[in-house]
Formats: sequence, C-alpha cells, structure tokens
Amino acid sequence: MSSKNNNQFFNHLSIDHKKNLIFYNVMDGEEKNTVEVEMQNRTFLDQQKDNIIVITRGHPFERDPFFEMIDSTGYPWSHIEHPAAQEYISSGSVKNYKAIVFYDMPGINFETAPPKPTFIDPSKEFKEGFLSLLKKGIGCVFIHHAIAGWPNWEEYGNIIGGRFLYQEGNVRGVKKSDSGYRHDIKYKVIKDGKHPITEGIEDFEITDELYLAEFFEDDINPILRSNYEFIDKNFYSAARALEGEMFSNRDWSHQEGSNIVGWTKKYENSSIAYLQFGDGPSSYKNENFRKLIKQSINWVIKETG
Repeated sequence: MSSKNNNQFFNHLSIDHKKNLIFYNVMDGEEKNTVEVEMQNRTFLDQQKDNIIVITRGHPFERDPFFEMIDSTGYPWSHIEHPAAQEYISSGSVKNYKAIVFYDMPGINFETAPPKPTFIDPSKEFKEGFLSLLKKGIGCVFIHHAIAGWPNWEEYGNIIGGRFLYQEGNVRGVKKSDSGYRHDIKYKVIKDGKHPITEGIEDFEITDELYLAEFFEDDINPILRSNYEFIDKNFYSAARALEGEMFSNRDWSHQEGSNIVGWTKKYENSSIAYLQFGDGPSSYKNENFRKLIKQSINWVIKETG
C-alpha cells in the first residue's frame, strides 16, 4: 500500500535483459565476501543457467535499489512490465525461464481514486496462458504487494495463497472488510519450523510495511511469522486511503489477522513462495531478506523441477 499515485499503469513497455553481478557469500559471523563475475548488457539467455524473469508495475517502487537487490541473488534475470508481461505470458515465451519473481500489482486502475479504484479483468488469453504455464510447471516467487494483484480474478488469490483487499469484497464466498496496512513497523521475524528457504537464517529484525489481510492458512505452509499484533487498531484502512484519508482507520473494523509473513505452497505443478517483506529500500538492503529471496528462488526452481 502506498500513498503514491499509480498513474503510469497500462501505458509503458519495458523489457531489460541484464546480468550485472553474481554474488556469493561466505558467512563467518558477520563476514561476507562479494565477488563481481560479469558485467551488464547481456542480450541473450545462457541456457546453461537458471534464468529468471522479474515482473513489475501497478505499484510504485524505487527501481535502482530494488534491482540491486535482485542482482544480489546471483541469478541472470530479465525484467518485463505490465501490460507487456500479460502478452508475454500469454505467448508462452516464459517457458525459457525457470522462475518468475512477481513484484507487480496488475488489474487495478488507481486513476479513478478517490473515491475508489477501478478493477480490471484479466484477458481470457492471459488467464488461460498463465494457468497453462502453472500446469506445465514454473517456480513463482511473489513479493509484498503482489498479493493485491488481479482483484477481479478469484483464482489468482488461490495461486498465491492469500488476498489483500483495497475494497471490501467476497473471499472464498465470505464477505470481508478491506485490508489494513501499516508502514515502517520494526518487528521481529520468527522462523516457523525448518525449511530450505530459511536455512542459515536466524530470527531477525526488519523495519517494513505489514498487512492485515486474508491468508489461506488451510492451503499454505507457513515458514515465517511476525511478533507484531495483527489487530485492526494497529493498522490503517486501505479503502480509506484511496478515499483520500491516508493513515486512517475511522469507522473501520477488521477481524484479527494472521501473523504469517512468509509461506510456500503448490499450485498445479508449480511451487510457490510468498514473502511479505519488500516495501522499499530499507527492506531491500536487509541481508536476511536478500537471502530469503535467493533461497526462495532456489527452492521454487528445485521443487518445480
């Protein structure tokens, strides 16, 4: 959730093929060695590598710090924005990549807010193309605001494992209040059991945005939790923000929410990971978050096979 306007949605095409740096870490206490292996400007896919594609647009973000974080994963990556991303997925071209990193929020036109955004249906071709891709198998990592994407497509929430609602609506047949957001919360992240994504990471602190939203706990495997209290008085109404009342919970109520901030799941033949972190540069530079993204990509690729 951001106070910035998303006026650029649906009017730009950008495809970058890039591999700036490969980083590897030798962890001994706080020691870390970083080695530059390759320079930028690569215009081809090395099929001997596990290439990933990053999808953005629909929510503002600071590009340079974000893509520097993506560089730190060590994966060769390409970048595509909406609406071109929808055409790319529909065409089947994504099959050349082993995983998709979603940092997007499609299907919402904020230009009509206040008082309300307009929700846009995905095309039949996109839905069929994406579902076909998931059935064939591709790793998917969803980050932060991606959980709010395609609000008019119910199945999209089932793919991710949850929903952030900008307006009250029905979730799995039950009427739900609009979701809550809160920026710049300093909280502790606690591992929930053992998992390859969290291997080598101890409980840590981060300052980031949190969501009071709908998580489908019967369909996800929690791997990370927050020690923050997920009750409505600690959050602000997403709908109020779009009406012009930022940081307001006036006349708003929401049931107590889940403290899960990271999970995995399966959808068809694809492995899925969701990380709630990633609102801005302060979280992009968090070394634990960077490691979680890298290991999430590792896991979805390996588990999808």
